[in-house]
Amino acid sequence: MPNPHLLRLLGLIAGLNVLHLLDHVLRGDFHWPVDEQSIGFIIVAAIILGGMGLGVRFYQTGRIGHRFWTIVGLMGLGLGWLSHFSPMTDQPVSVIYHGYSMPWAGALAVGSPICAAAARIRRAEA
Repeated sequence: MPNPHLLRLLGLIAGLNVLHLLDHVLRGDFHWPVDEQSIGFIIVAAIILGGMGLGVRFYQTGRIGHRFWTIVGLMGLGLGWLSHFSPMTDQPVSVIYHGYSMPWAGALAVGSPICAAAARIRRAEA
């Protein structure tokens, strides 16, 4: 029987991922007409969201379990760190914050994922 808490967490993660993609679109990382950079953006988004959807399907049928989601979560954490917190990234948090003309929008773009992650960690400890 699938764990409903895990399914809710995966739904939250998927929603945050969609908001993260929207942030990239609003900051101009997705170009129209589509170019090489936009193709990479689309491929990564499709792999992440499609993989999560397929994973949920396999989880519901009992083909994969909690260990799979632990490994996927650690890989996602690593990808997030490499993408926005590592010394070699081209989009650190300061670039995200200053990517908006209004300071409140930059604070929302940077603060929302941090607050959501902290809330999930705090709830997991309780």
